[in-house]
Amino acid sequence: MAAEFVKSLSDGVEGKLHIVMFPWLAFGHIMPYLELSKLIAQKGHKISFISTPRNIDRLPKLPLEYSTSITLVKIPLPKVDGLPENAEATMDIHTKDIVYLKKALDGMELELTSFLEKISPDWVLHDFAPYWLAPITTRLGISRGFFRIINAWFFAFLGSTDMMLTGWTNRPPTPEKFMVPPKWIPFETKAAFRHHESKWIVEGMQKNVSGVSDLYRTGATIKGVDVIIIRQCREFEGQWLKLIEDLHHRPILPVGLMPPPLHYINDDNSETWACIKEWLGKQTKCSVVYVALGSEVTIGPSEINELAQGLELSGSPFFWVLRNPSKSGNLDHIELPNGFEDRIQDGGIVWKSWVPQLKLLSHESIGGFLTHCGWSSIIEGLMFGHPLIMLPFLVDQGLNARILEDKEIGIEIPRNEEDGSYTRDSVSSSVKKVMVEKDGKKIREKAKEISSIFGNRRLHDKYIEELIQFLEDHRKMSNGHSS
Repeated sequence: MAAEFVKSLSDGVEGKLHIVMFPWLAFGHIMPYLELSKLIAQKGHKISFISTPRNIDRLPKLPLEYSTSITLVKIPLPKVDGLPENAEATMDIHTKDIVYLKKALDGMELELTSFLEKISPDWVLHDFAPYWLAPITTRLGISRGFFRIINAWFFAFLGSTDMMLTGWTNRPPTPEKFMVPPKWIPFETKAAFRHHESKWIVEGMQKNVSGVSDLYRTGATIKGVDVIIIRQCREFEGQWLKLIEDLHHRPILPVGLMPPPLHYINDDNSETWACIKEWLGKQTKCSVVYVALGSEVTIGPSEINELAQGLELSGSPFFWVLRNPSKSGNLDHIELPNGFEDRIQDGGIVWKSWVPQLKLLSHESIGGFLTHCGWSSIIEGLMFGHPLIMLPFLVDQGLNARILEDKEIGIEIPRNEEDGSYTRDSVSSSVKKVMVEKDGKKIREKAKEISSIFGNRRLHDKYIEELIQFLEDHRKMSNGHSS
């Protein structure tokens, strides 16, 4: 590392914070960390944003206004047996190989330690994965926060810090244990996993090739931090925030929902958007279903087929972003139903590359959002008041769907309890209900109402101000600052 580079990072403006950001190696985590970095940098503070070289290179170009306040720092990802060449994020690999990515991240410890020793930041805000950071930051006198990019109910579902560290019990839990709300949730809730989702949770409690379980990583991370920062607001399901504070005995600081800045909607005049906008402009107001299952979800041929047939049967125009279903990077081999694209003609679009999602969701022709229920996608959909048609696959997504359906701002597509399969009829009936049927009117109205929280920029800006005040007040004295 060049001495000049390190010196420039350590020469902070008097009184301003210098914060290191270290997200998990998934773009569903990296992007919220980058957005929080921008929000903090806008207040005059300095950010060192750490990830691997390939991930840094894949980030969207930072606007010029952040050129002196956000520094992108590349730390190489060590080679690990089982991890494919050039794989540096979850989107590059199959779900089964993510354990090797965690093992590789653990190998970044020495380089990260060296970097922290040289720049002496005020805070490190990091994800669940680097459970080994606490002794390092303690020795260096650096304050440490866990920024949890997902919602509070999944966090609460996992139990207390001690339960995470011990794996709940000495006996491995069965999937059935997660199919009912845990006994430590003191209020009524629909938060529970389906059988096919519970298997993933059980796996997360088992020690893997990295040497620890995912649950242990999270528990050890919490045990060593000064504060837990969470992408949630008190105005939406706020009772969960008090619960996780009781479970973990740490300050819980909601950072708001961090809705993306609206200027993103107006700063893209590319040919891609011009083509999409032309098609959207031909559709009736609030008639189009936007379909996007994220870049982490791997769906098989039968699932693609049933989803396609269901969209066609629904009769609603749709814009379907079909990305990365096989991790091969090659979408040409994906087989849609025979004659599907000919039959739908102008009634639907299947788009096989990146799209400006925020611009799409902001268009007046969009009337509903068929989503995998990733928290960031939910926020983007509800900030524009779109009712949700929910098809969850991974991690917290199932709980998100239960909570949001209970609040009547969306419905979950019915699925087989054991294997998670769905049919064209279940897709079609769900789309019809949300988009056009009388039974879905309340859902459409409630989604519009909730946008007053999800899209309220002034509300969420206040949370950022509270966060910065906390970070300023609680930086370590050993770092040369008052606390």
